[in-house]
Amino acid sequence: MIPNELSVGELAERSGVAVSALHFYEAKGLIQSVRSSGNQRRYARSVLRRLAVIKVAQRVGLPLAEIAKALDALPSGRTPTVADWRRLSAAWKQELEDRIKTLTQLRDQLDGCIGCGCLSLKACPLRNAQDAMAEEGAGPHFK
Repeated sequence: MIPNELSVGELAERSGVAVSALHFYEAKGLIQSVRSSGNQRRYARSVLRRLAVIKVAQRVGLPLAEIAKALDALPSGRTPTVADWRRLSAAWKQELEDRIKTLTQLRDQLDGCIGCGCLSLKACPLRNAQDAMAEEGAGPHFK
């Protein structure tokens, strides 16, 4: 018979996530545990899916705050369904598309960017996309 709950060690082994990271994720509200009668952490098996999502999201560069926000939208009283996971991934789709576009531009223009030091939106939209002082010319403008 498969137990419904996992110890922190079992969860670490099954998920490939270090125990210290599990404690960190729990402190940040990304995962939850209950305490056994011996005051040991116990995790629902559904936490394995949440950890898989966290690992993938981190791998593509999403910040933990963004991951936490998305996971907060998942139901707490039941294991998320396929539809729940689709809603979660749809929320990240545009951000990932934007990152892909930026990384593709960086890859394609990297040889022209290294060492230029332009600090201008017109000359380098990859490195300084929010340059409000571009019209003032190159270099620093504030003392």
